[in-house]
Amino acid sequence: MTQQMSPRKVEDPRHLRQALGRFATGVTVVTTCSPTGKLEGLTANSFSSVSLDPPLVLWSLQKQAPSLESFRSSGHFVVNVLGAHQHDHCQHFARPSQNKFQDVPHEIGLGGCPVLDDCIATFECSTHSIVEGGDHLIFIGRVERAVYRDGEPLIFSAGSFCVPSQFQQPETASEARTTGRSSFVQRECCS
Repeated sequence: MTQQMSPRKVEDPRHLRQALGRFATGVTVVTTCSPTGKLEGLTANSFSSVSLDPPLVLWSLQKQAPSLESFRSSGHFVVNVLGAHQHDHCQHFARPSQNKFQDVPHEIGLGGCPVLDDCIATFECSTHSIVEGGDHLIFIGRVERAVYRDGEPLIFSAGSFCVPSQFQQPETASEARTTGRSSFVQRECCS
């Protein structure tokens, strides 16, 4: 049975947040190094590709974020794409702390920015531009280095952290009916 959707005005921020939460995203930790040498990092799921030529990516940061000036003035940042095994990093970098990198294995990359160990992908970027977007700033970065490896991504959807479930699609719809397999992917949440 299909659930009926009741439209609401977008002026309701909670409703809008819940609707946007239906779009599943990967989870990242974005890091930088301020001009004074302070290492900064925060959890973000606003990451997206922009262009392959030139190689550009983006992410956004609230204007009220304590680390805003560090990201704005650094000239570099790193997007660390978390694997499912790094749920603890997600929680760690979402909380305020004087030294978020003290017990987190990392190396120093371009611009002095921290590159977290064991991520499934990292994008070391120079800041290409910063664009205002409502209550956020959108950071567009030129990818200078990209590294990736196989692994299960950490996913965020509808307020829960998830990992992908393996799904083998039948060759035909009639085969699906005879095997009894449904045509949707179940998710396994680890919240």
